[in-house]
Amino acid sequence: MTAAASDAGARAHAEEIARGHDENFPVAFMLAPRDVRADIRAIYAYCRVTDDIGDAGDATRDGRVAMLDAWEDDLLRCWGGAPNDPVLLALKGVVRRRGLDAEPFRALIEANRMDQRISRWQTHDDLIEYCRHSAIPVGRMVLGVLGIDDPRCEHLSDATCAGLQLVNFWQDIRRDLDERDRVYLPTEDMAIFGVTVDDLREHQASPAVRELIRMEVWRARALLIEGAPLRAEVPRRVRPDIAMFTSGGLWVCDAIARQGFDTITRRPAPGKSGRARMAGAVLVGAVRGVR
Repeated sequence: MTAAASDAGARAHAEEIARGHDENFPVAFMLAPRDVRADIRAIYAYCRVTDDIGDAGDATRDGRVAMLDAWEDDLLRCWGGAPNDPVLLALKGVVRRRGLDAEPFRALIEANRMDQRISRWQTHDDLIEYCRHSAIPVGRMVLGVLGIDDPRCEHLSDATCAGLQLVNFWQDIRRDLDERDRVYLPTEDMAIFGVTVDDLREHQASPAVRELIRMEVWRARALLIEGAPLRAEVPRRVRPDIAMFTSGGLWVCDAIARQGFDTITRRPAPGKSGRARMAGAVLVGAVRGVR
């Protein structure tokens, strides 16, 4: 097989992974130039596989750490050598074309290592530090593909990504506890509201749990609003896509509020139809010149 054929096969494999997950990330950037869209999907495939190593399957925590270490070793071949995994081979092409740094990619692996070591978070600041390894690097990867190297844009991207990560946590409080024994609600905040882990296992949220979630959702919303001006700083063809991320996060904040800040009973999610409506609203705004 020629190098060109191998690279094409790797890109096709990354595309398949991106299209095979019903999430916002691969659905976005539909209006972006084809090369940008392909590179974003290669990055998504990398992020998806990294998170699957950290979460999916029946491996032990030690086993996951070993797999993450091996994954990082193969990742580093993107900056010198030939990766073995086809997802990383596709990523190597993106790294070469865009001149991307290894740090955000390694940070995402470290976030998954943190998940093996830590299942409770003491403070909100600790949780934001986790976001600096998990969600924030993904935004930096996207900025790299777009050729943006600007402190203001990085700050806005960081706020947006942290807000999205937090609102995802508050969607999945019960699932994270039941499936992974993880509680992302800071223990310091739980103590303030008199909430225990056992309260999170009840059939519905108590008034104290609702007030705690209300505060955490407010924090996530504030970050999303802080980061919203990013859409005016990126190339015109990707502005609707960036707006979609903010709109999606704010939709979840509103959905949590509509159900009385009880995400213990039911997980709010827009689904395909909800995402389609959000996309339509963003596109209408773009046509009307909303910035």
